[in-house]
Amino acid sequence: MTILGIVIGVAGVIIIISLGAGAQSLVLGQVTKLGTNLVGVLPGQSNENGPPAAVFGIQIKTLSLRDLEAIKDKSKVPYAEAVAGFVSGNATIISGRESVDTSFVATDGTYPKVQNVEMEKGEFFTEEESNAGNNVIVLGHDVAQSLFGDIDPLGQVVKIKIPNNNPGLNSEVGSIPFRVIGVQKKLGTVAFQNQVFIPFSIGQRQLLGIDYLQFIRIKVNDSNNVKATIEDVTRVLREQHRIKNPSDDDFSVRDLADAIKLLTGITDTLSLFLSLMAGISLIVGGIGIMNIMLVTVSERTREIGLRKAIGATRQNIRNQFLFESIVLTLSGGVLGIILGIVISYLIALGARFAGYDWAFIISPTAIILAVAVSIITGIIFGLYPALKAARLDPIVALRYE
Repeated sequence: MTILGIVIGVAGVIIIISLGAGAQSLVLGQVTKLGTNLVGVLPGQSNENGPPAAVFGIQIKTLSLRDLEAIKDKSKVPYAEAVAGFVSGNATIISGRESVDTSFVATDGTYPKVQNVEMEKGEFFTEEESNAGNNVIVLGHDVAQSLFGDIDPLGQVVKIKIPNNNPGLNSEVGSIPFRVIGVQKKLGTVAFQNQVFIPFSIGQRQLLGIDYLQFIRIKVNDSNNVKATIEDVTRVLREQHRIKNPSDDDFSVRDLADAIKLLTGITDTLSLFLSLMAGISLIVGGIGIMNIMLVTVSERTREIGLRKAIGATRQNIRNQFLFESIVLTLSGGVLGIILGIVISYLIALGARFAGYDWAFIISPTAIILAVAVSIITGIIFGLYPALKAARLDPIVALRYE
């Protein structure tokens, strides 16, 4: 019971750092699978050290269809192989008695070229179908399984329920019917399986009730031309928005390397914050050990007096109790490391069983840090009881009962 707080604290630090590393590998793995030749445009200004506000769900309306068409112009952005604009949101997909709460991506026919979407059945809708606002839909693999099971979904009709919490929508319509023309191929993880794709105009106006873009993604013909493409897109958008001073930019143009850097920074910061929170239990555990050591000093007062009477110095007594405190915290640290590794491994197994490409990562730095913190905790919280024991008067201690 004395070392339980240390065990929990150290195990918590190990688990949190492992989960942070696993989540980071999952997210970065999904991002890097998109390719190294992608450039993204988000509404809203941002600096090099942080993402634009749109990333946090803040609605910014500075990107338009005119911006998308300008970027598609080969004379202005010559290295752009494919350009897709899109909006996204949440919706309920209904087929007969079955329904699925999912997310939708409203885009045009160039999206598969940009995102490397692979089809399991059917085909993605074309630019002509998107421009015409045809009621066609492409289902993610998991959505198709949930709605139709073993039944072939191609040609089936599903409905998307219109949300009631978005302005500018015709709530009297209730739902919009769509004909299924394709099913996305199952990917390695479930992260992007539970979504559907619909034509841009329907998602933008009928489901979200907006007249702006949330995101533009550009596939560059060669990764060596990414920086030049960023400069071209930035110049085009400044012309479109009549911006002369770069500090007045109301958009953000980033490549995949920037996105990976931002994601890594965010996950590292989150892991550090959670580790500090878990470290609070180390303080609690240290206080518990200090209290036990103080009780031990009281119970062993006669022993201390006897040792001093036969020649033990203050340093001998102090070091004895300090060593005992360090052994207690170090034992708790070792047990905490073992417990943290086991739990982290079980979590990784569970995530992989659920379909996520989750890596089991235990940082040697985390283990070294846990051991070091355990020893330091033992020294800090064991020093006061050790000094108290060392200062006992041997005569008084021998007469203590």
